Amino acid sequence: MKTEVKSTCCYCGVGCGVLIETEGERIIGVRGDPDHPANRGRLCTKGATLHLAANSPSRLLYPEQRAWRGQPGQRVSWDEALDAAADRFAASIREHGPNSVAFYISGQLMTEDYYVFNKLAKGLIGTNNVDTNSRLCMSSAVAGYKQTLGADAPPCSYEDIRQAEVIFIAGANPAVAHPIVFRMIEDARAANPDLKIIVADPRRSETAEIADLHLAIKPGTDIALFNGMLHVLISEGLVDSDYVARHTHGFAPLAEIVQRYTPEAVAEVCGIGAGDIVQAAQWFGQRGAALSLYCQGLNQSAHGTHNNAGIIHLHLATGQIGKPGAGPFSLTGQPNAMGGREVGGLSNLLSAHRDLANPRHRAEVAALWGIPSVPDKPGKSAIDLFRAVQTGEIKAVWIACTNPAHSLPNQPAVRAALQAADYVVLQETCANTDTAPFADLLLPATGWGEKQGTVTNSERRITHVHSAVPSPGEARHDWEIVVDFARRLAIRLNRDGERLFPYTDAESIFNEHRESTRGRDLDITGLSYARLDRDGPQQWPYPAGASGGAERLYADGVFPTSDGKARFVPIQHAPTADVPDAEHPISLLSGRLRDQWHGMSRTGTVPRLFNLEDEPLLAMHPCDLRHRGLSSGDLARVANARGSVVVRVAERPGLKKGRAWMPMHWGSQFMNSPGVNALACDATDPYSKQPELKHAAVQIARVDLPWPLAILRRCADQAEALALLDAARVRLADYPYATIGLYGRQSPLVVFRAATAEPLDDSAIAELDSVFGLADEAGAIIYADRTRHIAKKAVAEAGRLVGVRLCGESLAQGWLKQAMAEDELDAGLIRLALAPSGKPPRSVVARNIVCKCADASDVQIGQQLAAGGNLKTLQEKLKCGTYCGACLPEIKRMVAEYAPTEAAAA
Repeated sequence: MKTEVKSTCCYCGVGCGVLIETEGERIIGVRGDPDHPANRGRLCTKGATLHLAANSPSRLLYPEQRAWRGQPGQRVSWDEALDAAADRFAASIREHGPNSVAFYISGQLMTEDYYVFNKLAKGLIGTNNVDTNSRLCMSSAVAGYKQTLGADAPPCSYEDIRQAEVIFIAGANPAVAHPIVFRMIEDARAANPDLKIIVADPRRSETAEIADLHLAIKPGTDIALFNGMLHVLISEGLVDSDYVARHTHGFAPLAEIVQRYTPEAVAEVCGIGAGDIVQAAQWFGQRGAALSLYCQGLNQSAHGTHNNAGIIHLHLATGQIGKPGAGPFSLTGQPNAMGGREVGGLSNLLSAHRDLANPRHRAEVAALWGIPSVPDKPGKSAIDLFRAVQTGEIKAVWIACTNPAHSLPNQPAVRAALQAADYVVLQETCANTDTAPFADLLLPATGWGEKQGTVTNSERRITHVHSAVPSPGEARHDWEIVVDFARRLAIRLNRDGERLFPYTDAESIFNEHRESTRGRDLDITGLSYARLDRDGPQQWPYPAGASGGAERLYADGVFPTSDGKARFVPIQHAPTADVPDAEHPISLLSGRLRDQWHGMSRTGTVPRLFNLEDEPLLAMHPCDLRHRGLSSGDLARVANARGSVVVRVAERPGLKKGRAWMPMHWGSQFMNSPGVNALACDATDPYSKQPELKHAAVQIARVDLPWPLAILRRCADQAEALALLDAARVRLADYPYATIGLYGRQSPLVVFRAATAEPLDDSAIAELDSVFGLADEAGAIIYADRTRHIAKKAVAEAGRLVGVRLCGESLAQGWLKQAMAEDELDAGLIRLALAPSGKPPRSVVARNIVCKCADASDVQIGQQLAAGGNLKTLQEKLKCGTYCGACLPEIKRMVAEYAPTEAAAA
């Protein structure tokens, strides 16, 4: 029997509602929830394929204990696993003190999971060493809001996008990172053609393409830009002096500082035109409702807090806050980073936005939990936490639902820390993350579609998430694991674990969290699971007695500070932490791909999500390529003092000379290095402790690896492809350059690429053939040129090409990849797969995927139109245009163009 269950997407912070379709105990489909206010039925490519990532063969299904790290684990019972962990943690606490243990958790946990982790550390153990991967993405937004507005509370809502007259997007690329928000921006532009869009980004990103004004500033010069815009607002009389006087403090000292930030001076610092700075400020100050959207480009900086303050200053100076269509709106990176912030999920915070440094706040939490006190010493933030692991100050670390061996900067140091740790517990859904080999104990947790609890999105909207299917194997909910462990640990520490952790379900945890918010800025005492189920997702604050949540904050000009006034902060431009120089002259920027998420442990299991970009590429300016003797497709070493990566380069538009760009998703599961984070700077902001992940100074040099290798292996289905992917990953380490990934749709491919300094010998080739199932000579076509060290092989079954190995020359891999995925190569043409020319046969049709969400190509759309179809037919049969809607203009154009063509033919 098929059913649908309401849930949310587990990727970005937009918080899209989804309807999960199940049959029996399996997830078989997903669609956008038309009733959810965050997305109204729309989904992006990642959300639209959630069901395809739900049944990974790498799922952890029972606890595993390892005698030696990196070796296969031994299956143990939950009692054995948690008793062993409790013994190790208790021994460390008794011998070295509470601060000898730590917890590193995740913005993808439910709020209830987050709450019990914090209570475990701060309430039971007595350490504040609990931090989260949200430290890497949103902690500067937290600190920026608190320094200026008084509390960590984004004051806006998605409705403000529709009502804005000018949208200032800084350090964010919502077209890729928050696609449904980008659809809202496009809708706003369509409804209001006079809407002005300003984008500040060192790269001409996908979002910048729709901008009326693109400010391609130098990396790390955001504060100079914001101060320069404020200078113009002051000099042209665009400051709302009455608002500033009545509702803020500190404007005069900042105004004195920004006198020096003339448009000409800022233009020199930022590398943009002075006129563009003036234009941006004038639009911001003159056109009415001004909304700013910002994300990691501001946050992931050694000056991230002041970057945030700088953009908030523009709103305070013009009174553009608390009004429809106006305000500073930080876009949350992860699906529940906001929920983690609400329960004090950072090492310097406590539940309900309380500050650890505030004695009254500590006393309030201690009273709520029924304990003598909460420790007053701040815990280790993420970067310092793993440094302390490496030095031995932290003996045991518990990692949940995150992958620090991919996501943290300066990966060589992080991996050395994990290797040096006395004891590592990993609580995860899958066993194939980069962090998994470092674990002594692996605990299977439930994942998307299996969990219940609440999450909070970027606009402060809380959604109750329901389980769609039972837990697989012996997997447990994250909160259940924590509660069970806490009770066992409490016995060893002679504490009352049953009283501290009385929870029997997620709702009982939510109720306690709800009570902790009473009277606070995020008061949700008026909410319950029942109300969320009845009325749908709600924004906070939602105090007891309220009839609804707050759409936007600070409409009355009163802020959650001691005197009710917002603060201007005296900020000044300072260089980036990693300044390019003669030795490292290139500014390496990192960012996201639209179709992948974080370390790809989920999206990396879906073949169609590789169709846009299926290997790690370093984008460069053509002048920088020529200067290094490089062309698109060549291999280069990207290096600095922290590490190096060998990667293929590509000439891409949108980059200025001296800047390069690489996605952050690729790591050791898909290439033979930790990826761009091997090079990333681990300098941190002094207030937020967030590292400067977005920018690093590097040198780029050509690598001479003249002997290429490409293997394409078609699989019967996704399960077979994933099994081969896991089996073949071990070969990545055999080559100075190697990548592996997926491709295709109905017939997925595993694609392996490598390059060597010397030709491969026969034994190495035979071993690869064995790994990829190409060893059988029956039905194989072989081309060998020993003088040129070229060895090619094609294997067919029943007239269908199932695998190709191209060694020494791999020109044909591009068209072969598509032909094999689409099964377009006729049996009689299979020999062309090994042709010396590398050219495709005429029968292979080039395809363009028009609808990325439904994976519908122009050829498929054309076939439907030729059969008499129309837009409705396309949406019904191919599902194109029914998800995020980005492809609808192109589809409508194809429908309109086909009709006249058909009429003419008649």
